[in-house]
Amino acid sequence: MRKLLLLPGTVLAAAMLCTAVNAQQSSSSGSSSGGSSSSEGWHHHHHHHDGMWMVLKQLDLTDQQKASVKQILQTAHTTLQPQMQTLKADRLAFLEATPGSSAYDSAATTLAQAASAAAQARVQEEASVRTQIYGLLSGPQQSKLATLQAEWAQKAAQHASTSD
Repeated sequence: MRKLLLLPGTVLAAAMLCTAVNAQQSSSSGSSSGGSSSSEGWHHHHHHHDGMWMVLKQLDLTDQQKASVKQILQTAHTTLQPQMQTLKADRLAFLEATPGSSAYDSAATTLAQAASAAAQARVQEEASVRTQIYGLLSGPQQSKLATLQAEWAQKAAQHASTSD
């Protein structure tokens, strides 16, 4: 099961990275205000996925497919943003509370519930995004993706067996 989740997650992260990079480049070249957009901040938190864009590049997406992927990811980001802001506020309340106090216990419970709900929402949104992106791919691209997925799964299995 873990192997099956690896590639689609990689595709999603790569697509998200592409969106963030494009948004950052657009705001950097189109604005001199020095302000930061939400996509720029988002990119900074996910820069460890830099190599994942290679997944989509290997599928030779058309310009129309790239634009569609970008729109799908922007919509997903917008959908999750309010919940992530709530989670951030709950995390801040937890960090600011004094350990051992009733406020601390309450903040911990609230944060745990918010983190659980956010994780569930992210997984559901990821599934939706993956389905939408997969639907954009042509038959040959879907076949190539399956081949790449099998290769990555094999590499992951080899890596897992050598790290034990």
